[in-house]
Amino acid sequence: MDIVLEATPQTETQVAVQLEPFSPNVVAIVPAAGIGSRMAAGKPKQYLSLLGQSILAHTLDKLLSHRHINQVIVALHPEDTEFAALPQAKHPKLVTVIGGSERADSVLAALDIAPDNGWALVHDAARPCLTAGDIDKLLASRVHFPQGAILAMPVRDTMKRANSLGEISSTVCRDNLWHALTPQLFPTSLLRLHLKAALAAGAVVTDEASAMEWAGISPGLVAGRADNIKVTHPDDLELAELFLMRAKA
Repeated sequence: MDIVLEATPQTETQVAVQLEPFSPNVVAIVPAAGIGSRMAAGKPKQYLSLLGQSILAHTLDKLLSHRHINQVIVALHPEDTEFAALPQAKHPKLVTVIGGSERADSVLAALDIAPDNGWALVHDAARPCLTAGDIDKLLASRVHFPQGAILAMPVRDTMKRANSLGEISSTVCRDNLWHALTPQLFPTSLLRLHLKAALAAGAVVTDEASAMEWAGISPGLVAGRADNIKVTHPDDLELAELFLMRAKA
């Protein structure tokens, strides 16, 4: 059974008290070596423009400005020609590594230079609408989930399973189903260990939590905001713009 953290309101003081013992050595990892082929935009989707700067720039702003994140490691494609031009590239908290062909390879490359005695907070490059409040909730969840946890959302819609013809084959019960989001937060040394082992064993690793699950660990679920969307298709850009504009209002 999945472990679930109830989304109960907390005051800023309560969150600060929970964060205090765990603050040192939180490293944010951003795998940004993908090419974003589903966007059909002629460039990696993380570099598409959104309200005057790239999607990746918005994402990095959220992580670099958070007081409990000590370092941000960005994993880049070896032929990346865009990142160096970003203002965020010169931030003193930011370092880069060369990523791999798959997300897990990029995360592992970043983990290899992260301090052992800390926490790795892995976030999608194309999720620019992350809020400081959701980061705080995830960091505070370490009190309840020392094994690590992820931001997620309970499934609200009726779920259908399709057959090979694109027809409905069955209705899937949505009880206890969650949409996995990012960031995903785990002890750095454990995530590195289990991610390497899972890849070596040929396991299917779609996110960091799946590597931990493969190792027999049950990550916690922390209810996140619905506007923490991942820009995957062209229509998502307009929605992300709307969310960011609303956040600034």
